[in-house]
Amino acid sequence: MESIKKIFKIGYGPSSSHTMGPHRAAEMFKERAGDASGYRVTLYGSLAATGKGHFTDKTIIDALAPKPVEILWRPDVQHTFHTNAMLFEALRGEEVTDQWKIYSIGGGELADENSVMDHEERYEENSMTEIVEHVEKYGLNFWEYVEQHEDPDIWDFLAERWEVMQKTIVNGLQNNGVLPGGLYVRRKATQYYVKAMSYKPSLQGRCLVSAYALATSEENAAGGLIVTAPTCGSSGVLPAVLYHLKQNHDYNDKYILRGLATAGLFGNIIRTNASLSGAEVGCQGEIGSACAMAAAAANQLFGGSPQQIEYAAEMGLEHHLGLTCDPICGLVQIPCIERNAFAALRALDANLFAMMSDGKHLISFDKVVKTMKLTGKDLPSLYKETAQGGLAVD
Repeated sequence: MESIKKIFKIGYGPSSSHTMGPHRAAEMFKERAGDASGYRVTLYGSLAATGKGHFTDKTIIDALAPKPVEILWRPDVQHTFHTNAMLFEALRGEEVTDQWKIYSIGGGELADENSVMDHEERYEENSMTEIVEHVEKYGLNFWEYVEQHEDPDIWDFLAERWEVMQKTIVNGLQNNGVLPGGLYVRRKATQYYVKAMSYKPSLQGRCLVSAYALATSEENAAGGLIVTAPTCGSSGVLPAVLYHLKQNHDYNDKYILRGLATAGLFGNIIRTNASLSGAEVGCQGEIGSACAMAAAAANQLFGGSPQQIEYAAEMGLEHHLGLTCDPICGLVQIPCIERNAFAALRALDANLFAMMSDGKHLISFDKVVKTMKLTGKDLPSLYKETAQGGLAVD
């Protein structure tokens, strides 16, 4: 299993698979192609179906500037390896001097048919069952297990991500107006925050969590700077929960970073054994994974045992099984933004449910991850980030 650093990437929204991944691929091809006079880029599957709503063409053109770029859209072509396929061609006049087929597999990651780019194994264990057995045997916390397997700079790395997460929430709470894209969706985070402050404590905390999640998700939808957690489309869940615990439960940054490490570990299990890509497995792979990560982090901060933490994460993912990805007009706005708020609240509910238990449960986290992958394969392409089914249909 690779480093948890692959989970947390700093970049601009609205989509890790449709914006961040293609931008990175275009930059790599530009360096590889040398003195090309222009480029032709063919987008396939989900990238073509919802690429315009995710600014895929714009981010590729920006990365390949100042040379001219022709974008071809082929939503009807589904590649077996992954639906988010791109074919880059370098041109000199009419001659194709170089070409490269690459896939944006979710979370900003790139892969070809052979391997994920920049692959480096860090962990011997590849399942949560194995990890729980290991930490129990040696008396470790999950964050200590992460610390043992990562580079010494892991805490500086996570601290930088946490700083960006907090700034994104603050910016989102201050910004108003209509989100770009043509749906004329107004930002709600400020409104929710102001109303939350007038509620009684029994309701105020949950309302603030919603405001924090909306703040990040709206910043993402506007193309703002965010941290994938584990994707752009689900970037509001984990920061909202952690920010709430810092602001309203007085957890300091040292403990928050430990929660981030544990969240990254659970996200990494999903990334390794299933998928984080809405285009591949539906929104269960994005929002479900984010909810599991946030539930695990919260349960650790509240003093949960390894079994309780694993239980909280299992519930966070289990109760999003089958969630479709059907964004209206291909924009990361409806239903995506509200889903971040609901998943953040559900993560806290999963944490509470696990804390009330003794940690024993019949369905393991690994079983739910496997089930999520199989469910994603069974979902028709209409419900996997193509904007051709479900809520996206007029």
